Amino acid sequence: MSTAPNAATAPDPRAARPSFQERLSALRNLPPFLREIWRTSRPLTITTLGLRLVRALMPVVMLYIGKLIIDEAIGLVGTGVVGDGFAEAWRSGQLDHLALLLAAEFGLAILSDLLGRLVSYCDQVLSEMFSNAASIRLMEHAATLDLEDFEDPELQDKLDRARRQTMGRMNLMGQLFGQAQDIVTIVSFSAGLLVYAPWLIVLLAVALIPAFVGESHFNALNYSLNFQWTQERRQLEYLRQTGASVDTAKEVKIFGLHHFLVDRFRSLSQAFLLANRRLARRRAAWGTLLAALGTLGYYVAYAYIAWRTVHGDFSIGDLTFLAGSFRRLRQLLEGLLVGFSQVAGQAMYLDDLYSFFDIEPEIVSKPGAATIPRPITTGFVFENVGFRYPEASRWALRHVDLELRAGEVLALVGENGAGKTTLVKLLARLYDPDEGRILLDGRDLRDYDLDDLRANIGVIFQDFVRFHMTAAENIGVGQIEAMGDRERIEAAARRAMADEVITGLPRGYDQVIGRRFKNGVDLSGGQWQKVAIARAYMRDAQVMILDEPTAALDARSEYEVFQRFRELSDNRTAVLISHRFSSVRMADRILVMADGRVESSGTHEELMAAGGRYAELFELQAEGYR
Repeated sequence: MSTAPNAATAPDPRAARPSFQERLSALRNLPPFLREIWRTSRPLTITTLGLRLVRALMPVVMLYIGKLIIDEAIGLVGTGVVGDGFAEAWRSGQLDHLALLLAAEFGLAILSDLLGRLVSYCDQVLSEMFSNAASIRLMEHAATLDLEDFEDPELQDKLDRARRQTMGRMNLMGQLFGQAQDIVTIVSFSAGLLVYAPWLIVLLAVALIPAFVGESHFNALNYSLNFQWTQERRQLEYLRQTGASVDTAKEVKIFGLHHFLVDRFRSLSQAFLLANRRLARRRAAWGTLLAALGTLGYYVAYAYIAWRTVHGDFSIGDLTFLAGSFRRLRQLLEGLLVGFSQVAGQAMYLDDLYSFFDIEPEIVSKPGAATIPRPITTGFVFENVGFRYPEASRWALRHVDLELRAGEVLALVGENGAGKTTLVKLLARLYDPDEGRILLDGRDLRDYDLDDLRANIGVIFQDFVRFHMTAAENIGVGQIEAMGDRERIEAAARRAMADEVITGLPRGYDQVIGRRFKNGVDLSGGQWQKVAIARAYMRDAQVMILDEPTAALDARSEYEVFQRFRELSDNRTAVLISHRFSSVRMADRILVMADGRVESSGTHEELMAAGGRYAELFELQAEGYR
């Protein structure tokens, strides 16, 4: 993890400020966004748009009815009907028109409220559905990417931003639909104003332009700030999780890391807070000033309407209608312009989501790829294979020539960083070689269907995943198609010697393991490893690989696991990786790796007789047990 920046070294939010052209070009993300909403639920999309259309016409209708009520009331005052008393006026029918107008306005008010609640309900449901669909798409796309992508810090930043957008853009849909509704309302109000004083529309537009420009400018700065601080926000999330997690609690307590983590979080979060606060302060100051210009335009128009009313050109009802229309039109136009700026800003955030979807994996199946031979007849051959991790100067593997014969149990030994795990990753095509090639039954591994290849390889790595699911599901993920086959799951557990662990749990195979969820039961490191090894036995794979999966087991338990693995590997190609040399003696052949190369190979006896690195390390380990 990189050092937390302080306020003095925090990223300058202006460093990546999008230009006006970039902000406009970001609007290209809106059509695909709307298409995805349409695909999420066509009936619900049509319903919410229809409700909004009706609701958009309500304000001008209600305001016009209000004008009619005022004119009717003033007219009744002029006729002297009030002097006859309410009862007499009601009986005479002179109040019927006024009552009808009041009833109509009351009914419209109830209807408007009902429509608003229905729109909110539809928006909420549709937003949740879209968020779920976007999250599913994100997970499905992430599953297609190369392992190299996930080990790239820049892509991790992009993935983090994309993950935020699956939830963070839920309000954008309501904002877009709301803007469409406001446009319809604006058109209806504008039609009324154009009849009386068309130049008021021009005055209104000119008064609102400064506020729109200011809002657009600060939205761009806000996006820039969030973009620049992506890595630091990931660090904040990491520190938050590390400082309050069951997985780290023991070491945090033992090493007294609480104050260290809190201080690191405090300094980083304070720097982010200061950057946000500076931007918010500038935004508030300029926003107040620019909004005052819009208010000035409104009162100039209001004074003009009042003068025309005094002059006798407008009735009191007209004054109310025009003043109300102008006020609402100003609010709507201001909201529309500011909303457009916000939409443009949110469209830039959509870039984070769609740019992630644009990432294409490099390790894919060729068109017309071959299926894996069944059975594998000759095995795997590495021909002058070299591989270097992205951005690394050192080769992880170089000039590797080796053969993994069909049906052979091969052990890989060597010190940390020798290249053992990298070799396994190449075998499973998690990576492709930078040099040389790997053959399977005489054919380049890249010629085979990728999914079929991995379906025929069962791998358990040292850093296996501890799924916080039931014990049965933890094993069943090894062959997802057989997740419901309890008999097969239990057989896999027996092979891995995990059955005794699971039967001792309160709910057996239906017990949730791990402490993340309520009623979960945690396992020891060795118990978790036996469950993980059972996953490999779930898969009817032709190639089985155990990459240091028994590191948490004692020497006797590891020997028993490997001995069982050796017995169950008949007619299968198997690879064992271990630091305990005594546990790999049962392998048909042992490869000794050092500095990314195969240094020597042979049986245990042959390697001991040769007296090289293997014999030296074996004797060092053996000395520790004497």
